[in-house]
Amino acid sequence: MSIYRLDKLFAPGSVVLIGASPQPRSVGNVVLSNLRRAGFSGRLWLVNPNYTEVEGLPCLPSVAALPDKPDLAIVATPTPTVPDIVRQLGERGTKTCVIITTGADDGPEGVDRLREVVKQTARPFSMRVIGPDSIGITVPRAKLDASIAAAPALAGDLALVSQSGSVITSIVDWGNRHNIGFSAMVATGDMADVDFADLLDWFALDYKTRAILLYVEAIQDAAKFMSAARAAARSKPVVVIKPGLSHDCVRRSSHAGSLAGADAVYDAAFRRAGLLRVRDLGEMFDAAETLSRLKPFHGKRLAVTSNGVGPAILALDRLVERGGIPAQLSPESVAKLGTILPPRASRDNPVDLGASAGGDLYRGSVETLLADHGVDAVLVMNAPTALGDARQAAAGVVAAVESHRKASFRPKPVLAAWLGQGSDLHEVFEAAKIPLHLTPHDAVDGFMHVLRYSQAQEAAIETPPSLPEEFEPNVAAARAAVASSLASGRRWLDPEAVTTVLEAYRIPCVTADVAKSPAKARVVAERLLQVSGSCVIKVLSEDLPHKSDVGGVRLSLTSPDAVEDAAYGMLARVAKLRPDARIDGVVVQPMISRPFGLELIAGITDDPVFGPVVVFGRGGTAVELFDDKALALPPLDMKLASELMAETKVDKLLNGWRGQPPADREAVALVLVKLSQLAADIPEVREIDLNPLIADERGVIVLDAKIAVAPCEKVRGHGGNPRLAIRPYPKQWERHEVLRDGTRVLVRPVRPEDETLYPEFLSRVTADDLRLRFFAPIKEFTHAFIAKLTQLDYARAVAFAAIHEDTGELWGVVRLHADPNHETGEYAILLRSELKGRGLGWLLMQRIIDYAKSEGFKRVKGQVLRENTTMIAMCQKLGFDVHDDAEDNSLKIVTFELEASSEAAE
Repeated sequence: MSIYRLDKLFAPGSVVLIGASPQPRSVGNVVLSNLRRAGFSGRLWLVNPNYTEVEGLPCLPSVAALPDKPDLAIVATPTPTVPDIVRQLGERGTKTCVIITTGADDGPEGVDRLREVVKQTARPFSMRVIGPDSIGITVPRAKLDASIAAAPALAGDLALVSQSGSVITSIVDWGNRHNIGFSAMVATGDMADVDFADLLDWFALDYKTRAILLYVEAIQDAAKFMSAARAAARSKPVVVIKPGLSHDCVRRSSHAGSLAGADAVYDAAFRRAGLLRVRDLGEMFDAAETLSRLKPFHGKRLAVTSNGVGPAILALDRLVERGGIPAQLSPESVAKLGTILPPRASRDNPVDLGASAGGDLYRGSVETLLADHGVDAVLVMNAPTALGDARQAAAGVVAAVESHRKASFRPKPVLAAWLGQGSDLHEVFEAAKIPLHLTPHDAVDGFMHVLRYSQAQEAAIETPPSLPEEFEPNVAAARAAVASSLASGRRWLDPEAVTTVLEAYRIPCVTADVAKSPAKARVVAERLLQVSGSCVIKVLSEDLPHKSDVGGVRLSLTSPDAVEDAAYGMLARVAKLRPDARIDGVVVQPMISRPFGLELIAGITDDPVFGPVVVFGRGGTAVELFDDKALALPPLDMKLASELMAETKVDKLLNGWRGQPPADREAVALVLVKLSQLAADIPEVREIDLNPLIADERGVIVLDAKIAVAPCEKVRGHGGNPRLAIRPYPKQWERHEVLRDGTRVLVRPVRPEDETLYPEFLSRVTADDLRLRFFAPIKEFTHAFIAKLTQLDYARAVAFAAIHEDTGELWGVVRLHADPNHETGEYAILLRSELKGRGLGWLLMQRIIDYAKSEGFKRVKGQVLRENTTMIAMCQKLGFDVHDDAEDNSLKIVTFELEASSEAAE
């Protein structure tokens, strides 16, 4: 239900505490004390049949005795009572509920059982639930502290969402010591209902929240989480900490699977969503300190000025280690610094102010560095000495920063590190919104956090290149091969089926012939040797995914006799080493010689949370030993595939090394894109292992491949793989249409690479039509502006483009964006001005209505300027209800109720 009713959770007008108690240190007593301490001004009711009053407040015997429907209920009663209390609250009309009761009395089974019972009990009433096993929620600005936290939190603009209550209490303590406040804090507990995705949706829209902090132990619904996280990260920084690296010990059956671990997959998911992952609470605090004060910026060149060289050099070392760049000062800056610094002081980066530096020297150096075009950001440091006044130095920094902000359209970020003494000066830097850290490493890490966020924002609006060739896989052939294997009860496709699947997706591979006996292997070899000159044989067994471990591979066999002898020896050896394995014969392949070829691995592995994951890295028999790999969630385009490759060390070898010619890097990226598409098209494919994938200057070829399959339940209305965490391009919605005058157009969902079509399209729309669409005059179509129209999360939004089939020109676009509750889709439409009256607008509106129905929306809605009589008339003909906007006289609201139209159709 996403943000449905969450307004009553974060700004309730009334609260009821079930289990209120006068007993000191009891949950019911602590929650009541915190509610009163925070100064909650709404109606507060207490319920406990054992008392008539608690702490001077009247206490009711039951939920049924409540005089009104509570907006928020806090449940602090024994575990066995919780389900019935939830039912009573639902029947009373309670909007939201926080369950502090745990379900751990009888172990993990009890936790799961309580969560499920609460979920099923609350759902019929549409009551939103936090917990069970939550320590509560805190909303400082609403004067609401419905928690068992020991200390109150300050009001601020950071939102904290955590599965761990102890993490929240630790961060409250840190925030109080550093004067950092929070817009809200939520301990999710066992997440019977409200989860990370719901809260990300809420805080992404909350203007009082500047950044979101997450402590994640496990994700339950990957697709829902990824959609919400991607949307939130586009609007504000989201920092996440995820423990559990020590628990990565899962052994997979394929090389690609063994390279993937739960933590690595989470890392790939967070990166794809644009979240900033940190490794511990200290780093989260540093990220929060910086992100709460600095806006995104461009460039990674950092200049350091300090009253001590040693700490400054440590800061620059950390900068290089984390991927930043020490700024190179301009000659003009060096000359200016020479006029204000002591004679022996360093005038380069880092700038040495000397141990006695005061406010004027700090101000002069900061002003000089901020004026340098080769500097993107400045770190100011101060080490305690008896020769200089740290407070005067801080005042000098603040003065320089405030002057720079007034004079600059885009002021550069400034960070401070007052070593071992920052707490005494926190209020000085806090007032100036300058992030303050206590160590050089913390300051640099804070800088890199904001830099990474800025880069993620830029990446979100980059346009990926189109595929270098028209890529239309033979999906039907691949599905038939997979279906045949499943029907025969096989988990691993046989070599012929593997070849069929790879060829269907135009992935170059070596042919594979199956020989049931050594004698049959000889016959196959006689034919292959006439062409290739040498052969390879491999044992064929579904029980032996790693053939080399049992001597199941022989290379460079140059005669039929050698092939037959090798097959006899191999089968005997494998039978002795693995008598339990089923042996189906051997595979005979031509020996491929690529002198400059690099052995790579590419594949798909199956993650229990995030579904299919693309794997790339260094291949060969020692693939796990090298552990040079990178992971990404499909779907991929060429840009994402290239970025995935760049995360590995072997990628550098692809560019050529010590006389070795560069490999066809684009061909490798294309294989990854094709694997991603295969995973989207055929959900029954669970693992793919292309190892080795040989890459050289001539392209790529797969020497060995394995594909594992398993049945997959179909999901109604889902045209692709329902297990994907990120919804792929909805190809099933491509349609060839004919307009009234016979013109043929392709109507299909918008893709990121369609950005190139928009400038010409927008140039054919009059200024007045643009104003009617965007409600304001549009003077410039920037890359960022168009990217927002083409970079779509198909789980939340879709746009259909009408493209002339002969010229390829974009003629019109209609867009539908879902609200967080996925009930209402808001539409917008734009056509080339000279094409009105040809039925194109009607066609696109019909398409968006059909799409909304298939997605289960309840209604399609739009805002239309009152003067746009053409659009209003078309909406009325389509069956939209048209009425005035109560908040803006210049607008009309048009609404199409899909449920009503469906009932009428029936």
